[in-house]
Amino acid sequence: MMRRILLTYACLLFGAVLQGLSMSLFLFPHSIPSGGAAGLAILMNHWFHSSLGFSLWLANIMFLLFALKYFGFTWTLRTILSVATTSTTVSFVTSLIPHPHVHILLDLVCGSLFFGIGVGLLIRAGASSGGMVIPALMIASYEKWSPGKVMMGINLFIFLLTALVIDFKIVGYAVICQFFSTNIIDFIYELEFQKISFLSANWRKR
Repeated sequence: MMRRILLTYACLLFGAVLQGLSMSLFLFPHSIPSGGAAGLAILMNHWFHSSLGFSLWLANIMFLLFALKYFGFTWTLRTILSVATTSTTVSFVTSLIPHPHVHILLDLVCGSLFFGIGVGLLIRAGASSGGMVIPALMIASYEKWSPGKVMMGINLFIFLLTALVIDFKIVGYAVICQFFSTNIIDFIYELEFQKISFLSANWRKR
């Protein structure tokens, strides 16, 4: 039992770090939003003149309140841990590690790959990356759709709104990133781990 818990949280932390690396090393330096929560933060900053940091946390807090009721305490606690780990990774990497960019398309591919694997592992470990993953999982569980495709649809809508505030080219890159990363998320979600049985794809309330 203890080994299973340790492996689950190790997977969670690894996924959260991968997500943080995708943002800090490959996406954020090009101002590419990693998901709908970042887009919502930009919109709230534009409409209500609130700071981006406060807007981002506000978006996540609202979704976490829904998650607490729908998914339960354990899932929500794991999600808070993943959000904190990702934020710490982003802060550490952006402040201490230089960002040598070869090409924006190469960074986009690497960022999508790291982000997709990271979020996929978080979902399999019984957590999420916060933000739009929470309503995506709620809709996916109710309609029995794949979480990656639902998240792609929600984020696409928010990216189109965000295009009123930021460059349309950046939004295009964000959509491409979401397309590749959500397909990777679905692949990991549907993958059968024969030797790692603790990574169940069941995220429902427990």
